[in-house]
Amino acid sequence: MIHMIKLCVGVSSFEELESYRNERAHWWGVDYGEDVHVHRTRMMPKRAAEMEGLASIYWVIAGQVTCRQPILRLAPYEDGEGKNYCDIILAPELIRTIPYPKRPFQGWRYLTPADAPPDLGANENAGSLELAADLAKLGLI
Repeated sequence: MIHMIKLCVGVSSFEELESYRNERAHWWGVDYGEDVHVHRTRMMPKRAAEMEGLASIYWVIAGQVTCRQPILRLAPYEDGEGKNYCDIILAPELIRTIPYPKRPFQGWRYLTPADAPPDLGANENAGSLELAADLAKLGLI
């Protein structure tokens, strides 16, 4: 299994991303079902078989990995000009993670399970979200 990590461009907080959940399923004019979200990217991952139904996309918001969203499947898409894309079909739930600093990068990257930040509820020592974010900024978690 391999995860994906991607910048959440134009979104400044977890709450803002959460507020888009109802809109995200129909941004691209395709319908993969009522309870999914779609994120379109230019390239189909070469390791797609390791991701579908197993992995998550980890969202980087304001310089920190803040949450993840399970990847249900990856679908090829061709636009009217013949350009190929990849629709990442995501479960609607956003799962908060321990905040982890991440520098900007272009596109998306693979993320090994060993390098993925744990879910916020999985770490009993995390305390509050604010404390976890402060510790992450200091490089302590």
